[in-house]
Amino acid sequence: MATEEKKAGAKGGKAGKGTKGAKQGGTKQRGPHAGAALPAPPPRRKIQYQQTVRPRLMQQAIKQPKALDAVVEELAIITGQHPVRKKAKKSIANFGLRQGQEIGCAVTLRGARMWEFLDRFISVAIPRIRDFRGLGTRSFDGRGNYSLGVKEQMIFPEINYDEIESIHGMDITFVTSTNRDDHAYALLKELGMPFRTDEKKK
Repeated sequence: MATEEKKAGAKGGKAGKGTKGAKQGGTKQRGPHAGAALPAPPPRRKIQYQQTVRPRLMQQAIKQPKALDAVVEELAIITGQHPVRKKAKKSIANFGLRQGQEIGCAVTLRGARMWEFLDRFISVAIPRIRDFRGLGTRSFDGRGNYSLGVKEQMIFPEINYDEIESIHGMDITFVTSTNRDDHAYALLKELGMPFRTDEKKK
């Protein structure tokens, strides 16, 4: 009897050692990652933009409706796209303006024409501006869009001075997909826009 009890005890000891070894050799459960509690960073957003060009012609178009035809033709030559004629939304007696009267035109550029116009505007048109000292940085609208004014259409080499009827300016708006002015400023600056360095942004 004693011999059988010793054998049983020896078997139980070997089984206990095997269980302990299995516990030591098993994989330990790790806790959560150190950065698991931190908020996920926002995805990187690709900033895009489009351009809108509007000639300044309201008063002249009211007095001389045919003058708008020449401006539409010039704007089509400059941008390479047919402009859309803009009409008055309401009548204003003091200006002699009637509702539905054509008072201007506009072009919205996207894609390849947009990039081609931007490259031509920065490298060719801007250096032809008289007494140019850089573009102002206070023309952002607070939502990532930038607007600038051009006094003469003659800065574009496509316009022949001998064929124009009158000199007029235009407004150019750069519409970006971001909502922050600093992002839009960084984008336009990297694209080559010659901003003034001594002017503080709002």
